[in-house]
Amino acid sequence: MAVILWILGVLLALIVLLCVTRVGVHAVFGERLLLDAKIGWFRIHILPAKEANKKKKERGKKEEDTEETTEKAAKKPPFPKPSFTDIRDAVSVLLPPLKRALDHTRRGLRIDPLDLSVTLGGSEDPASAAQLYGELNAAVWSGMPVLERLLVIPSPHIHIGIDFMETKTKLEGEVGVTARIGTLLSVGATIGFPALKWFLQYKKKEKQPPEPKSEPAAA
Repeated sequence: MAVILWILGVLLALIVLLCVTRVGVHAVFGERLLLDAKIGWFRIHILPAKEANKKKKERGKKEEDTEETTEKAAKKPPFPKPSFTDIRDAVSVLLPPLKRALDHTRRGLRIDPLDLSVTLGGSEDPASAAQLYGELNAAVWSGMPVLERLLVIPSPHIHIGIDFMETKTKLEGEVGVTARIGTLLSVGATIGFPALKWFLQYKKKEKQPPEPKSEPAAA
């Protein structure tokens, strides 16, 4: 009996130690992507991969494998790109459960640094881009005080712009996010079902054929 209690005590201590261990990522994005992972006191470099590893992988690959991979990629349909409306729907669906989850964690997540620069491309749909620009600014000004209450964000810096001469949206910045494993499990359990529900609805909507355009009646 004493041995069983001792084993249970060790397992409980390991679970507690695992839950309080901090993990996270540090990313720098823009012209190129730099990505590091953090586990406790350790830092693991992920991207970009080392040149030596790249050369070894390139030597080990054959032309036949490359052709097969290309054929598979051609057969596999690309993931549909979300529109401005899809992004707004995702925010409206996921924001309430995310806020509840973060409120329960009591500032368990830390974002440091937070330096973002977003430039919306509005040449294809200027009206939607301008509307999204206004909504993003409103979300930042109204949402940052709430996030600073729920999260630890020492020095946030966010810039949002719009360029009606560009088609693509540019995103640059540096972000570091760390949290305890127990905190991540709590947030994931709260937001997981709403996120899955929105994703399934999004995929279902993308599979539907576009509505035929009505032709004008003949005079």
